[in-house]
Amino acid sequence: MQMALRGSETSLTYAELHTAIQGQVKVWDTFFSNQPPTMALAVENHPAWVVLDLAALKCQIPLIPLPFFFSPAQWLHAMQDAGVGVLVTDRPQLFAPLLAGKIANQTQFELAGKTLTQFVLQAQEKVDLPADTVKITYTSGTTGNPKGVCLSVNNMLNVAISIAEVTKMPSGYVHLNVLPLATLLENVAGVYTSLLACATCVLLPSSELGYSGTSGLDVEKLLVTLKETQASTAICTPELLHALVAHIETGACTPSDLRFLAVGGASVSPALLRRAQQLSIPVYEGYGLSECASVVALNVPTMNKIGSVGKVLPHVKVEFTDDHEIIVTGNACLGYVGQQHTQSNSFYTGDIGYLDEDDYLIISGRKKNVFITSFGRNVSPEWVERELRMSPHIAQAALFGEARPWNVAVIAPCMRATAAQIEAAVQAVNKCLPDYARITRWISANEPFSMDNQQLTSNSRNRRDTIWQHYQNKINALYEGK
Repeated sequence: MQMALRGSETSLTYAELHTAIQGQVKVWDTFFSNQPPTMALAVENHPAWVVLDLAALKCQIPLIPLPFFFSPAQWLHAMQDAGVGVLVTDRPQLFAPLLAGKIANQTQFELAGKTLTQFVLQAQEKVDLPADTVKITYTSGTTGNPKGVCLSVNNMLNVAISIAEVTKMPSGYVHLNVLPLATLLENVAGVYTSLLACATCVLLPSSELGYSGTSGLDVEKLLVTLKETQASTAICTPELLHALVAHIETGACTPSDLRFLAVGGASVSPALLRRAQQLSIPVYEGYGLSECASVVALNVPTMNKIGSVGKVLPHVKVEFTDDHEIIVTGNACLGYVGQQHTQSNSFYTGDIGYLDEDDYLIISGRKKNVFITSFGRNVSPEWVERELRMSPHIAQAALFGEARPWNVAVIAPCMRATAAQIEAAVQAVNKCLPDYARITRWISANEPFSMDNQQLTSNSRNRRDTIWQHYQNKINALYEGK
């Protein structure tokens, strides 16, 4: 029997998965005899997560996956914003204090070998959601509280079917879920695409993948897990890819079963992709947005161009405004929680880019992040920051220069990096940049950018306003010659 889900202690065949889903549907149909409430799910990667997710889809229960990398304030905001009536979690000790005074009923149950707690919350004002909403994904964004993106079954299936079509992975492959299932990219491109292809999803707790806390990573452990699970496919972020490449360059072996490592969530340096290619890491960059149910474009083995995010998937098309903002048409979300519901099937992404002569999509940066120097030159900071991060001496960087004659970078050094090494790295990058984009001066960050200090989003993008507020006095002092 083909295995659908494989955990560290529990596995389910496709027949057993179907039975488990039907069983959970029956429980919820009995428990929620009237209109089912909006439900939040806070469970670590495990077969039970997938059973709950698919059962909620079948019951048409609007489901909000809560990532553990969110702060308690963000969890609470998401639940209150969407009018959550039920929370299912494997970590009740985190949520019981947070929901103190709001819990009407609490029960424990077993599912797929995991003990779960269901909190039924006291009645509150119903939040109006767009018709057909089955998934609400909260994006941390770069400012303010996370926004709830409302998606339909078709939104997500369109993406999963397109990915299966263009990747042409053989039936029965093994997908290791490296990212949290609460991440829409892993949920849709990882789980749904794999199940459509009759593949096996390997769902392990974060500790077995080498994660510790929100940012710690034992890359050797991750490589061992990729090898031991015989994973054919996986999805990673640019930071994860950087760690894998750097470790393999020191002598570790590239996982021999790996056939497709997708990378997305933020811009990837072409230099890093070439380094991965030289190590025979089968990595392919893609591009997507929560508002389009994740993936919009993807490189694949038969059509791969480094420096692009691949060709646009068959279920959507892209157009461009006069100032090169990308518009995606064909799979726009239903709307945002608490905002007027959209009637358009086109989404203005806020990203700038173009299609090259071979129809590969090139992303230049975020429209709102582009700054204009006092010489009238447009600079996309992501481009420069990406190149800086390729240095073994630079962990993070943020570039500023709005209305100024030259640019300043805030740099978080790698451990034990000296000022001389960073200066040499900056000069090396400058040689590859046009004069208006070069870094004239730089300052060292007081501490790494992180979610804890509000200087990074959950997908590792710079929160520019927060970084600027923290360092503006030092930056302005450089311009003033102090």
